[in-house]
Amino acid sequence: MPAFNPLRRAVAALCLASLASLSSAADTASVPDLLDLPAQHNARAQTALQLAVAQAGERLVAVGERGAVLLSDDQGRSWRQAGSVPVSVLLTDVDFVSASHGWAVGHSGVILHSSDGGETWQRQLDGRQAAQIILDDARQRLAAGEEGAAAAVRSAEFLVSDGPDKPFLGVHFSDALHGYAVGAYGIAVVTADGGNSWQSLVGRIPNPRGKHLYQVQAGHGQLLVAGEQGALFRSTDGGVQFSEVRTPYPGTFFGALSVDDNTLLAYGLRGNAWRSTDGGASWEHIGLPHAVTLTAGLRLQDGSWLLADESGGFLRSSDAGRTFVALQVQAGAGLSGILEAADGALIISGSRGLSRIEPDAVVAGN
Repeated sequence: MPAFNPLRRAVAALCLASLASLSSAADTASVPDLLDLPAQHNARAQTALQLAVAQAGERLVAVGERGAVLLSDDQGRSWRQAGSVPVSVLLTDVDFVSASHGWAVGHSGVILHSSDGGETWQRQLDGRQAAQIILDDARQRLAAGEEGAAAAVRSAEFLVSDGPDKPFLGVHFSDALHGYAVGAYGIAVVTADGGNSWQSLVGRIPNPRGKHLYQVQAGHGQLLVAGEQGALFRSTDGGVQFSEVRTPYPGTFFGALSVDDNTLLAYGLRGNAWRSTDGGASWEHIGLPHAVTLTAGLRLQDGSWLLADESGGFLRSSDAGRTFVALQVQAGAGLSGILEAADGALIISGSRGLSRIEPDAVVAGN
């Protein structure tokens, strides 16, 4: 298995700083203690490490260090902390399918669910349970005579013996029932009942070396999973099976976007952005003005595409990702996530917490 560097959720220094702060806060507490320790109120949570932000109806929900979940009901102008989160581990990603139902994932293999717009959360899965699910599935595949299953069993046994220390790094739900979570060492799970039960995805993704998986996204009838060492996987059948999408780039992808039925855009380390117009059969490198690690991307309401880098810079494309132009606006360094609010403002998550870039500034920055 590759050695997991916890910095690679988005940018190198981001997660290392968060782990250091967790260790300082917990002192000698073990990982299971953090799984059982509810998140504490932090008056400075808005300026502390926040890794991701999602839309829940008219509300915004952000997640970050020490289990902090922050809520905004005024398009990111002000934030308050959620009332009840059952864990104190670093939360790495969040996704909502409605104003009520959302899921967050994080360290120690935790998956949380909220049914009230992020006000309160319940734990659906942790790393101990996830490892056992992956092991049970590998053993079933071995009993069925599947090629490579013996190695999969050995890898899963390591997961179980190591304890709940493998983080989930990305989560996506296509509706209130069907969801996917991916993470370090290739761990991946799927649910078809809103998280009441989870099954292993590991055997469906051709990732025998257990490359770390950083993001799972959907668009135009396909699921995309991006990871280290050029890893890119796609499913066109709702996650029943994934195929490898070969890319010419051997470095880490932090994300991939489905621009249209045939066009893919993948981005990652050192300003690497790649575009395919034939479903991944061939790729073209996109020339960008700066070789800065790209940590987030999304489609804006006006149909253009936005990439953001770890320095807080933004690049916009109005031609489906063929070319990108730098915007003359800047967020703080350590940017890990972006969201466009309903009023067109950009909501930024990162090492300095949460911030808002006004719509006028974004337009003027073109």
